[in-house]
Amino acid sequence: MVIPDLLKEIGVKVEMKNIPIGDYIVASETVVERKSIHDFISSVFDGRLFDQCNRLKEHFEHPAIIIEGDIDEINQIAENPLVFYGAISSVALDFKIPVLPTPNASNTAKLLVAMCARQEKTKGPFLKKIRKSGNIHHQQLSVLSSLPGVGEKLASRMLEKFGSPSNSFSASIAELSKIEGMGESRAQKIRNLLDAEIKNDKKIGQKTLHDI
Repeated sequence: MVIPDLLKEIGVKVEMKNIPIGDYIVASETVVERKSIHDFISSVFDGRLFDQCNRLKEHFEHPAIIIEGDIDEINQIAENPLVFYGAISSVALDFKIPVLPTPNASNTAKLLVAMCARQEKTKGPFLKKIRKSGNIHHQQLSVLSSLPGVGEKLASRMLEKFGSPSNSFSASIAELSKIEGMGESRAQKIRNLLDAEIKNDKKIGQKTLHDI
């Protein structure tokens, strides 16, 4: 059973919205990014994790990351478990983002409810507007940094090589692969994302959670 269904079962109102970053907004300035053990490890190696941390801090005052699953699986998933714990340490100490472990979806739902219960009684916007910079170069870097595995350094190199985000989006896998630090695998992921077509008209949204 998915998280929204679990929340509805215990009487929590769940509203579907598109938000700039994260999975669940539990208060006006509190956003939660939910990751499975596998996704957390994957995001470490493909460069997404720390980019997501930067964006969480940019858009919300109180972000948190939930890692869902059996922590003992790390010994089977990662060749060196210290990479996992090193990443958690960096998130908690460098970004000041709390990392909260849960064993399964049911317990994740309960944690979200507990976090909702702590929200202030005063009403306020539950969706934080994206802070936009007037600097075009910064905006271009932000656009390119939203691509899978692309942080600010790679985004800067893409701009330097191709001149604009538009040209970067048009680049082939071979052209992208030539950028220092990119690699063919990451270039393939970027190209797949840019070329993917939505096959159905289902509304795609992220979850917001409030009003227990």
